[in-house]
Amino acid sequence: MHCPRLSTRSPWLLAGLAMIVGLSAILTRAGRHDPAQPAARTLAEAIASDPSFQLVSYRQAERPSFDGGVGWINSGPIRMSDLRGKIVLIDFWTFCCINCHHVLPDLARLEEKYRDELVVIGVHTAKFSAEQNTENIRRKVREYRIKHPVVNDANQVIWRRFGVQSWPTLVLLDPSGEYLGALSGEGHYEQLDLAISKLIAIHKERGDLNLSPLKFSPEMDRPSDGPLLFPGKVVADAASQRLFVSDTGHNRILQSGLDGKNAIAIGSGDEGFEDGSFEKARFNRPQGMYLDGEILYVADTENHAIRAVDLKSKEVNTIAGTGKQMARMVAIPFSGPPRTTALSSPWDVIRIPGDSGLYIAMAGPHQIWRLDPTNDKIGVFAGSGYENIQDGTPAEARFAQPSGLATDGEHLFVADSEVSGVRMLTGIKEGSPMVRTIVGEGLFEFGDRDGKGAAVRLQHCLGLAYGNGHLFIADSYNNKIKACVPRMHTVHTFVGSHKPGDADNPPHFYEPGGLSVAGDNLYVADTNNHKIRVVDLKSRAVKSLSLDGITAPRPAAHRPRFPNATVIDAPRVEAAPGNSVTLEVSLELDKGLKLSEEDNSQMLYLVEAPDQPIALSEKVSPSGEKIKPTSRFTIQVPLAHPAADGETLNLKVSTMALVCRHQSSVCYIKSLVWNVPLKFVSTKKPGDPVVLSAPVSVGR
Repeated sequence: MHCPRLSTRSPWLLAGLAMIVGLSAILTRAGRHDPAQPAARTLAEAIASDPSFQLVSYRQAERPSFDGGVGWINSGPIRMSDLRGKIVLIDFWTFCCINCHHVLPDLARLEEKYRDELVVIGVHTAKFSAEQNTENIRRKVREYRIKHPVVNDANQVIWRRFGVQSWPTLVLLDPSGEYLGALSGEGHYEQLDLAISKLIAIHKERGDLNLSPLKFSPEMDRPSDGPLLFPGKVVADAASQRLFVSDTGHNRILQSGLDGKNAIAIGSGDEGFEDGSFEKARFNRPQGMYLDGEILYVADTENHAIRAVDLKSKEVNTIAGTGKQMARMVAIPFSGPPRTTALSSPWDVIRIPGDSGLYIAMAGPHQIWRLDPTNDKIGVFAGSGYENIQDGTPAEARFAQPSGLATDGEHLFVADSEVSGVRMLTGIKEGSPMVRTIVGEGLFEFGDRDGKGAAVRLQHCLGLAYGNGHLFIADSYNNKIKACVPRMHTVHTFVGSHKPGDADNPPHFYEPGGLSVAGDNLYVADTNNHKIRVVDLKSRAVKSLSLDGITAPRPAAHRPRFPNATVIDAPRVEAAPGNSVTLEVSLELDKGLKLSEEDNSQMLYLVEAPDQPIALSEKVSPSGEKIKPTSRFTIQVPLAHPAADGETLNLKVSTMALVCRHQSSVCYIKSLVWNVPLKFVSTKKPGDPVVLSAPVSVGR
């Protein structure tokens, strides 16, 4: 199921719902073709015999372009002419949409598989008003680890140009920039893989592909200095005086005292799906947690799993989910074994006192699930799977991306984010559960308004916590914490201002995502500020909590990759004996090219001795060295032991630069690798350089 968008003809008519069931139209147009060229005339002809490939053809009135975007992320502005020679996949998305989240791993796989031929461009067309802001999008692009360029289509100009009707929609363009067709919804990796591979074969035969890989500047590559990165949820336990934080951006859980002292990390910080000790275990963007004695249950969202952290043995184990996303929508009365049942974006977990079951906000299929440890079963508890707001029996009810859970001991409260609502399940203990709405009216009914019942408006609320007789709401896109009296259906702003910010006095938040009450304090995961804030429930005073003794995880060191490198086998050269070798590297750029001039641009070089690795000093970094962009530079290579007259050494010198065309913000990765056989001879003067040079071009 995918998220419907407002119709481009009638601004309040939901469109695209008919496409939920399936896609039936075969691609009808594959762009222009030069009759003089051999091979298949169109992509449609190339794949018509394969029934698994289907595209919807949205006929747009204008030629494809990104004109109308109000800001770019991960790149400067991009024109279609910058992408000539590349297959282009355009992802129309909005950052609230769970189905858009599910598309991202497929896009990453395609980008890696076809890194020389394919360029992915994200077009962010907002649903919520908060999603129109470029800075808000920038932070989500970093949080979601998106590496490709994203343009902010705040005014829906690009959306209308392509005739798009729902999120997510994927549009394919050929290397000449011609529109080929579109796919709506998630789960289309195989079809896209087929289409792209066919296109590559066609255009390689025609000789019009540009195989120089493009380089962008992902927000996710910016260093993280603080202990937290986009914390999603928080659990504060007054009885044990412990605090748990899902350090979502760092793929780990943090534990500390309620005062933030004695903090430790649960998980290595590396993205992955692995059980084991605290140091070994891996998570992938974990969110909600629930503490039951010495077991901390974790909704490991991007691993589509529920993990159990044993705080005594310091071990992490998977208790539900396979690590793969559920491929189909299921409805009541489905249930299955927890460890072999696939889940879909579990966002929060909780237990109701007196109930052995673990309730799960399953954001992906828009449902509430229940894990029954007694019978070793997991299944749908409430929600038909259709995305909307509808009360009634568990089978009749509809949710829209449930993302937060809380309980007063009797009822189960749900932050139903896509309808900006708060829902309630009653009668659970009596065995006759029913779904009721406290606040919320529809997928496109949102705002920032206190009041009662139908008058109340929230904006994509993500978290809930119950305490002191109130249900506290993380009204995320309104940057506020609100308080609700459920039986009265009343909501009022408790603390915070609509405008995002980072201040304790007066208090400002930036998209808070998780809440937890311990005694007279409300703990807040202030997601976009990378902080935990503490609100005194009596005085409403706010303070930022410092987590002592914890730092950002260090990324594992890897040998750098030099993609699509031009390999140069140099003739044997001579160098002076001694403690080091001097290399002088010269890049001869073609006319019309320049090295990247961005402030954060760097060049990379790596020196290796593949046949004699011990010949190089330990000062030679196995991860390479970064320098400012320059077409000529000198490398001093220290040796482990002085080279004697007559000795030989084979060096491998790799360098990678960002090469751009003038008047364009698009840069190409240009990799060069020299294989250099050296002979040390006493006739050479110390310091005489070994010169390595090569012409640099970027294809079409």
